[in-house]
Amino acid sequence: MELYIHIPFCVRKCAYCSFASFPSCNRKEMERYVCALIREASLRRSFLKEKIETVYIGGGTPSLLPPDLVFMLLKCLKSEMDFSSVKEFTVEANPGTVTPEWLEAILPFGANRLSFGVQASQDRLLNLLGRIHRFGDVVQSVHMARQFGIKNINIDLIFGLPTQTADDWKQTLNDVLSLSPDHISAYGLIPEEGTPLFQALENGTLSLPDPDLERNMYDCAISTLHAAGLYQYEISNFASPGKECRHNIGYWTQVPYLGLGLSAASMIRCPDRDNQTDPFSNRWTNPSSFDGYYAMLEQDGIPEEIKESIFPEEARFETVMLSLRMTSGMHRGDFLQLHGEYPEKWYGEILYRLKGQGLLELRDDSWRLTRRGMDLQNSVLVEFMN
Repeated sequence: MELYIHIPFCVRKCAYCSFASFPSCNRKEMERYVCALIREASLRRSFLKEKIETVYIGGGTPSLLPPDLVFMLLKCLKSEMDFSSVKEFTVEANPGTVTPEWLEAILPFGANRLSFGVQASQDRLLNLLGRIHRFGDVVQSVHMARQFGIKNINIDLIFGLPTQTADDWKQTLNDVLSLSPDHISAYGLIPEEGTPLFQALENGTLSLPDPDLERNMYDCAISTLHAAGLYQYEISNFASPGKECRHNIGYWTQVPYLGLGLSAASMIRCPDRDNQTDPFSNRWTNPSSFDGYYAMLEQDGIPEEIKESIFPEEARFETVMLSLRMTSGMHRGDFLQLHGEYPEKWYGEILYRLKGQGLLELRDDSWRLTRRGMDLQNSVLVEFMN
């Protein structure tokens, strides 16, 4: 079982961000929100049918929560839920917002991994993205985290940015590698509708790099990070051995998860499935506005029951879609355990056809995307959708 907690506060909304986050640092609002999170945890703890193995606090900017509030939140969560089996506890942080007091507040509760949103090392690109930090803040924040004993550090990067050159990307990779992180997430930019960056691209104020340049940036990331000892275990994620993000792997392998907070999503497996017509799992998503979230928690009983039932056919496709993101691929035995039959029963013709086209391979009893298949992942998945 996995636990996610959403902190929606930030100093300033980034130009590319479509998440539920708000540029508000008002202490009173933060206090009210933390109290709401604690109430939701109490109401939803009955959904925790299995032991919690990973905790992830995301945002927004969790490192903006004042130390006393984050301490109160974690103390109450730990009293409501059993954290004794947690193996990985990640907290997102923005460079320049981490303080010794904040680190001291999260450490007693088992936080052992920090994820820094860095994106680029050039000031002009950080300005374009609306980021509030500079690379010097990254260096300072990473060093501070290590001084407090947090060794497992992830850094998020984005390539394919407007005006970004191949040399910019190489410099960013080298700058970040100089900090010896255990994990790097390197995402190709996906402009989200409704964001300032999307609007600037739509009206022609900005333009995206040539697709071939973006492909070369991706290749550069793979080769550069591999040479530095960070191997690719998912399309956008690279880690030193043993430092893969357990929480994200849980999402990709359909481990049940409970989400607390604004816009947080949950997925709970159905315990009794007698046939292919019974739901595989149930999912819901919390309201994405403060008013909606607070109103939900004022209801009697457990808030927001099932919004969506996922039936076996959709669950099987999600297994294919999510597992093929990982370089380890879709293990036939894992598929059998989840769905009662091997994947070939439903997808045999497609699997072997894509294998013949050099897009998939069957190795170590797992179906995996080839390097060419990774480049054409969307086209591959369309085949399974059809």
